[in-house]
Amino acid sequence: MPTERFQFRGEGGHQLAASLDLPEREPLAYALFAHCFTCGKDVLAARRIATTLATRGIAVLRFDFTGLGSSEGDFANSTFSSNVADLVRAADHLRAVRKAPAILIGHSLGGAAILAAAGEIPEAKAVVTIAAPSDPAHVTGLFKDRIEDIRRHGKVEVSLAGRPFQISREFLDDIAEHSLMAHVANLHKALLVMHAPTDDTVGIENATRIFVAAKHPKSFVSLAGADHLLSQQRDTAYVGDVIAA
Repeated sequence: MPTERFQFRGEGGHQLAASLDLPEREPLAYALFAHCFTCGKDVLAARRIATTLATRGIAVLRFDFTGLGSSEGDFANSTFSSNVADLVRAADHLRAVRKAPAILIGHSLGGAAILAAAGEIPEAKAVVTIAAPSDPAHVTGLFKDRIEDIRRHGKVEVSLAGRPFQISREFLDDIAEHSLMAHVANLHKALLVMHAPTDDTVGIENATRIFVAAKHPKSFVSLAGADHLLSQQRDTAYVGDVIAA
């Protein structure tokens, strides 16, 4: 599938690196993809799902959040709110150069961010969460033994998936303020919740809370046997096929 690479200006004024995966024919629709916490637009799950959707006629915009991948800025200065704002900026850019996204897709914390951003993207008709937490603050469990140090020193380096990241007090304060279920209850868009029952990073109870809070139309699809990062190609292919359908 052809891929266009470009940059657009994020909420903080930084240039964010983006990729637009296109089908061989005129797109049936455009989708916006939000990657998982500390991942990037080229993480296997994002790339494979985008490829599957492109083969089904759906163009997919994925980008690196501030300070990640090839995007400018300092990750330590980013917050959940800034990620949400960057998603809205991405939709704005897509609307200006192509067409606004009709489908919003988010993986893990990106799923929470997509739910929070959906109300600010009026053209979006459908929202998809994949292994998403029902509370953005769930992500702090990845470095719970360092939270006191972060609050004491203002900024601390933590190890996530074997890589060092600076986490700030501002990040903790911001993520604690978000009431995601209020966004879900007022979504007014079709919702597809996808989650593995055996996900040991973000438990299946998170999918239950999101699904129960949402109004119809809504659907739940079990990703039986998948891990949190959807590392198996069969799982990403299945996710892409279900979203396209």
